[in-house]
Amino acid sequence: PVVLTQDEVVNVFASMSGVTELVVKLIYGSGLRVMEAVRLRIQDIDFGYRQVTVRSGKGDKDRVTPFPVALEALLKNHIEKVEVTHKQDLKQGYGDVYLPNRLSQKYKNASKESGWQYVFPARNLSVDPRSKVKRRHHIDPSVVNKAIKVAIRRANIDKKVSAHTFRHCFATHLLQRGTDIRTIQTLLGHNDVATTMIYTHVLNQGGYGVKSPLDDLLS
Repeated sequence: PVVLTQDEVVNVFASMSGVTELVVKLIYGSGLRVMEAVRLRIQDIDFGYRQVTVRSGKGDKDRVTPFPVALEALLKNHIEKVEVTHKQDLKQGYGDVYLPNRLSQKYKNASKESGWQYVFPARNLSVDPRSKVKRRHHIDPSVVNKAIKVAIRRANIDKKVSAHTFRHCFATHLLQRGTDIRTIQTLLGHNDVATTMIYTHVLNQGGYGVKSPLDDLLS
């Protein structure tokens, strides 16, 4: 996988702004897939225990991953704005959000509760093609990836980067910091540790960890 250095990650963040910057920082800070990030509900973020709960991730499994404390103030401020928008939607007769796995039948009023609202809602209301209900969906992942492409150009980074790259960076930078591979496997939600092992190649900097002989001559 393509992996950015920590300096490159900082430069990309410096070239972003707004909601998409917040999404990408959360992807990197918590090791999320882009769909996991945009599908987060307000109640999935636990500021007290500093963790993010990913519901129905790949393989339809739930998992818990760390919440970056550095984002706390920014995300709380963002959520306050989301809740203001939600109250406005309710006043206009909307405010209903999609609930998975028949939860809307089990909990009749849950779809209008603030805790179930998306952390990163779309700018506009739209008609759900399945239920035909007009509601506010989550931000589209393509919006995030477009913002990343712009930021990569601004940062003059010559690598093929997408939102998923920041999940790779999360794993690789944890490895470089000394976090054990099994813990990273759990945080990423991988079934097989062999999948997580792909990140160990970066630890052997230089092909197979071999130093070039030219460096011996010129050092």
